[in-house]
Amino acid sequence: NYLLGVGRADCTGPVAEIPLMRYANLNQVGGGLLTHLYSRAFIVADLDDSRQVVFVSADIGMVSQRLRLEVLEKLKSKYGELYRQDNVILSGTHTHSGPGGYFQYTLFWITSKGLIRPSLNALVNGIVKSIDIAHQNMKRGRLFINTGTVEDSQINRSPFSYLENPESERSRYSSNTGKEMVMLKMVDENDQELGLISWFAVHPVSMNNTNHLVNSDNVGYAAYLFEQENNKGMLPGEGSFVAAFASSNLGDVSPNTRGLFCVNTGESCNNSQSTCPVGGAVMCMAMGPGNDMFDSTRIIGQNIYLKARELYEEASQEVTGSLSSAHQWVNMSNVSVELNATHTVNTCKPALGHSFAAGTIDGVGAFNFTQGSVEGDPFWDEIRDELLGEPSNETKACHKPKPILFSTGEMTWPHPWHPDVMDVQIAVIGSLAILAVPGEFTTMSGRRLREAVKKEFDSHGTPRTDVVIAGLCNVYTHYIATYEEYQVQRCEAASTIYGPHTLSAYIQLYRGLARAIATNTVQDLPSGPEPPLFNISSVTLVPALTADRAPTNKAFGDVLQEVRQQYQVTEVAEVTFVGANPRSSAENATEHNFLTVERYNSTSDGWHVVQNDASWDTRFYWTKGLLGRSNVTIEWHMPHGTEPGIYRIRYFGHYKKRLSNNLVSIPFEGTSSAFEITSL
Repeated sequence: NYLLGVGRADCTGPVAEIPLMRYANLNQVGGGLLTHLYSRAFIVADLDDSRQVVFVSADIGMVSQRLRLEVLEKLKSKYGELYRQDNVILSGTHTHSGPGGYFQYTLFWITSKGLIRPSLNALVNGIVKSIDIAHQNMKRGRLFINTGTVEDSQINRSPFSYLENPESERSRYSSNTGKEMVMLKMVDENDQELGLISWFAVHPVSMNNTNHLVNSDNVGYAAYLFEQENNKGMLPGEGSFVAAFASSNLGDVSPNTRGLFCVNTGESCNNSQSTCPVGGAVMCMAMGPGNDMFDSTRIIGQNIYLKARELYEEASQEVTGSLSSAHQWVNMSNVSVELNATHTVNTCKPALGHSFAAGTIDGVGAFNFTQGSVEGDPFWDEIRDELLGEPSNETKACHKPKPILFSTGEMTWPHPWHPDVMDVQIAVIGSLAILAVPGEFTTMSGRRLREAVKKEFDSHGTPRTDVVIAGLCNVYTHYIATYEEYQVQRCEAASTIYGPHTLSAYIQLYRGLARAIATNTVQDLPSGPEPPLFNISSVTLVPALTADRAPTNKAFGDVLQEVRQQYQVTEVAEVTFVGANPRSSAENATEHNFLTVERYNSTSDGWHVVQNDASWDTRFYWTKGLLGRSNVTIEWHMPHGTEPGIYRIRYFGHYKKRLSNNLVSIPFEGTSSAFEITSL
């Protein structure tokens, strides 16, 4: 038995004008909302509350160092030494459709237009609130674990890199992706269901880089289905049951299962450089299983959900045993790695290779860089040298065969471009060991790390039957490819920023943590160099909020394009309103609801909310016009099973108005005409 607590809190942040994090496409800024983003927190403590482990999975691209440090600061001020850097794991699901702008290192400012305080605050507050809720709801309970295989939900997006790994190693595995799902089920002492954490390796990139709606992608849809099923009668985001679908070693794993096609000709581009005969690399894109990206998100999310539900219902193996955690900060730019008794190598100062700029088949780069580039391009190297400075000979030699595009470890203006200091962390709950890794390990990198840690525990007589990798934790360091994958320099290898021996260094470090836990010597581990917290309040190119304006003879919330009078189930109801910038609403509340779908109840002569903007069936589009004007279009994609009846759609916003010299926010709402839904 343990003390268990679960909590979920909104961390959506601003849904307009903020660059979406991770495709690195400057044109991909928020323009509305498909689903809310949530932080889901799970606390496991000994019955005497002497030891705790906190695991948080947040619907964000990745956890940044800035985000983690600010969360730990808030936890310390609330809870003293209860929740600390060693026993709190913060993991991002890796959705590519959440707001960016929560990084302190310069490289990430370029694609997310700086450090955006409203974006960062929403994440810090949401994560802390989810931990608060879990803390307040602690009760005695039990944990069960189960594992299974998920089919038809992923492909390896760099199979040519994977094939560089030794055949003797590859032959031990049936697939070039890790299909295993690990599921941890939580119930209280009366077998009341509390929640679950599922770890499974897949990129949440079913929504592609043309999307402008904030959402949690395929794993978020899986969580939505599980929570809706277990919080009966509740609107999305409400109810006490919490289901987290957390990331794992997803570095080279895509959900776009139809594979690679040239978008201009339709022919396959499944070649080592992912290029098309006409148009080059920018034309080569992976396709999901659905008719469009929304459909692909639904299909992959549902697959993941159904396997998790099956594992959850059949889970019978109880997790028992003590809790422990170990953490170190490490300067990854200079780790000495003992490969064997006679051979020692070093990691490098961070640098990104040319193929980093090629992007991946799930989101290609802008300038026709190709993957698998082991030679630089004189044109881009010359531009780089003039603007940013040439990489040192030492860094070039250390990173070979990577041709360096950005020597980020040698770039310090206005702040360092990449972190040197990062977290390595393991939390143990009985027979389960959770390895919190700071980035995207590829399939084989993850297998090697898990195996090494498992062996370390076994060799000290403290076996761990389940070792899981939790991805995108604590600080972002891009990808971690194997030494062999590194040699062919596809995107994952070009973005292995600490050089060819990055994985070996991590294996050495995580084995050290496992050894300390197994031999009960965690207190003797050196804590390592603390990461910096740069003195930046907000640096951003996002346009400042200005006064909103409505068209002549119109008010905010007025209907511009009305719904039809009648629809059949599965059709789409659509209404357009005079709108205002949604960022004004985000400043007024952390959990602002932009819309509701309401059904008329003749018995009570009132309207009853049946959907909100956290629902996967509603879409909220904001279109910016000129001189402070904007429109909002709301779509409701009526699901199968929608009850016939009379409905309406409502919109809730805030507009900015200048009073004397201040901009003030004024709430408003709009309502569509009533419309009838008839059955098919």
